[in-house]
Amino acid sequence: MHIIMALVVGLVFGLGLIVSGMTDPSKVIGFLDLTGRWNPSLGFVMGGAILVGRVAFRFAAGRDKSLLGDVMRLPTATQIDRRLVLGGLAFGTGWGLAGYCPGPVLASLASGGSKPFIFGAAMMVGMGIFELLERLPVRRKQAA
Repeated sequence: MHIIMALVVGLVFGLGLIVSGMTDPSKVIGFLDLTGRWNPSLGFVMGGAILVGRVAFRFAAGRDKSLLGDVMRLPTATQIDRRLVLGGLAFGTGWGLAGYCPGPVLASLASGGSKPFIFGAAMMVGMGIFELLERLPVRRKQAA
């Protein structure tokens, strides 16, 4: 049942990205271009997502188990730290340069073209580098 729900939720999310036009990098870059031909449509999509997320998190906060019976594991971190800021800067830079982020690039793969594949490959390399860097301190502590 978990796999079916993951598929359904992924399809709804992907369709939402396609219908809202968020798989079009020019639309995203237009939103980020405050001094040029600014396109506010992404702001409305984000606002809608925030409203839905707020309701969902409020509902989830009062539960011990998910609707499928799994233990609820909501985020507990509240501090803005160096890792969060650097990660946000890296994400925002890539998003602004390419007009893609992980969700839309996955939805864009179905449309073909080389740009989503190139971005997806670069994203995977970046995730691999992150994993390697994350494991370095653990190896150093184990060796000491």
